[in-house]
Amino acid sequence: MSGKAPAHRDQEMQTHLALDLDAIEAVRNKAGTLDADEGLGPWREEIIALLNGALATELVCTLRYRRHHFTADGMAAPKIAEEFLVHANEELAHADRLARRIVQLGGKPDFAPQTLLERSHAAYDEAQDLKAMMRANLVAERVAIESYSQMIALTRDKDPATRRLLEDILRDEQEHAEELKSWLAD
Repeated sequence: MSGKAPAHRDQEMQTHLALDLDAIEAVRNKAGTLDADEGLGPWREEIIALLNGALATELVCTLRYRRHHFTADGMAAPKIAEEFLVHANEELAHADRLARRIVQLGGKPDFAPQTLLERSHAAYDEAQDLKAMMRANLVAERVAIESYSQMIALTRDKDPATRRLLEDILRDEQEHAEELKSWLAD
């Protein structure tokens, strides 16, 4: 490529697949100065706050599902009790992913137990009846679906990496809701 006029180089890039080595070098030279909030500008703190709200929600959902797992154990539907534990573990994995993203953005994940319920979008539940447990979990999943849908819309063009994370978690929440809905229909 060397020795060719820039216009010819552009034309060659259009007719041949070739990387723009100058652009790659510019990124390499800038790599040492990258900040956690590069590209997020004024949105970084607000995105971290959204993620901390989602983190609180996932932690409350984990606790609710675990409680339901143990208190539903031995009832008429032990398979559902086991699924509550599966959901609890998936919610905890979501919490871990959210906390990791918060740290990547230069924030601090808020695991403070004393304000967990205040920050959560979903409620905790102490139902004793299996159907009531399933309903409470379905409501919480629908709340999570609505919350994640809104967060995805808010971050769409501001933070694509966070948006993809939220979309991935949203798919899991939608699967949980469908499963709970089918259990209640039985």
